[in-house]
Amino acid sequence: MHQNSYIPDAFLAHIAGILPSHLSLDEFVACCRRPLRRSIRVNTLKITVAAFIERMQARGWQLDPVPWCDTGFWLTRPADDTVPLGNTAEHLAGLFYIQEASSMMPVTALFAANGIEQAEMVLDGAAAPGSKTTQMAALMGNRGMLIANEFSASRIKGLFSNIQRCGVTNVALTHFDARVFGQWLPETFDAILLDAPCSGEGTIRKDEDALRNWSIASINEIAATQKALLESAFHALKPGGVMVYSTCTLSHQENQDVCAFLRERFGDALSVEPLGDLFPGASESCTPEGYLHIWPQIYDSEGFFVARLRKHTSVPNTMFKPGKLGKFPFTPLAARDAELLRHDITTQFGVTMAGELYGREGEIWLFPTPLSQVMGKIRFDRIGIKLAETFKKGYRLTHEWALAFGDRANRQVVELDVALAREFMMGRDVRPDAESGQGEVVVRYQGYTLGIGKWVGNRIKNSLPRDLVRDGNLFES
Repeated sequence: MHQNSYIPDAFLAHIAGILPSHLSLDEFVACCRRPLRRSIRVNTLKITVAAFIERMQARGWQLDPVPWCDTGFWLTRPADDTVPLGNTAEHLAGLFYIQEASSMMPVTALFAANGIEQAEMVLDGAAAPGSKTTQMAALMGNRGMLIANEFSASRIKGLFSNIQRCGVTNVALTHFDARVFGQWLPETFDAILLDAPCSGEGTIRKDEDALRNWSIASINEIAATQKALLESAFHALKPGGVMVYSTCTLSHQENQDVCAFLRERFGDALSVEPLGDLFPGASESCTPEGYLHIWPQIYDSEGFFVARLRKHTSVPNTMFKPGKLGKFPFTPLAARDAELLRHDITTQFGVTMAGELYGREGEIWLFPTPLSQVMGKIRFDRIGIKLAETFKKGYRLTHEWALAFGDRANRQVVELDVALAREFMMGRDVRPDAESGQGEVVVRYQGYTLGIGKWVGNRIKNSLPRDLVRDGNLFES
């Protein structure tokens, strides 16, 4: 319980002034002191919702649907299921993502907009730790290109790790203050999610110190940044495109007032698309403007804010200023080499791959096809996936390739029992009973890929990256 959560009197006085009349301040405080329900989202890049439910109900998991996300569920596990959720086989294999239910709503709102289902260029302006990025990639079916930007250098590694685990192949990572997108990539994106940095007032149910440094002055300072980010994102949006602005906070200064700033600045060039019909019960949190202002007690969730805006026409862009770029370190793979590599992977594993093949210093990478639209306009930290590493006598496929494509393989696959699967995830070589083979092999547990190895006689040499090696309480008992 969070009975000791720090809730300053000044904050409560502030909330009392903006809380809708039909909601109780006492109920708000009581809800803030209750821990959040655990929630997860099924990763449909790896498994269907129906197959996941069948699999996990057999393990005794109770999955209650999140009304605003077809792939989201509140989770109740059996009392004797003591394996940490992040150490379950299904999490390690990328079948689900641990994600707070409210944070699923912005992506749902974005992809429910008319015309967005075929979006080719999408931006996640503040992407870490990757919950919304991976949710968007799943809705895109790894098609098109999704630029995932994160300003905080310390969070890039975690963002990449989650993208990799979930088998995402259409993402390019950038590391900038998101205000650059209106400057460097004007009218580039079909859809943009700006889940803006905020004061985090809605997160107190999972962080009892979330309000420790709360003040109106700090809120006003953050709101100024949010306005600049939103204006830049609007310039980066194509006419006809849709943008969702969201926060995990409650104050009007960071929510309604930020949207009002954009509407005043650009007038009829944009419109608000009301979200009162987004899901059954959405009207309970819908504001007069059509935004969703989610108070914790309405859905027993985190506090959140979601607004959907559509851009109708171009607007004057005084921001535009091309960025300084170094030399792009990749070159397209020669057509013959690319064809041979694709043919070899199809022959060996039965897997075909969409995308463009590029090379760099002994590496082969698979890039999203729409990369050409932004090539030479912005610097990327990482694009697509590293497919293979080359050496004198050929190449070696990567763990990234295995997580993205291994579940599609119909040959060169080995299924491990629970004991050997634990050994594999601990970084050890494994010896399946009465089996041997040659070459690289996809390693699976209960039908889903853990990684890749190589046969050495009757032993599979482990290729799990060292930073992914686990120890301790793994998988079910």
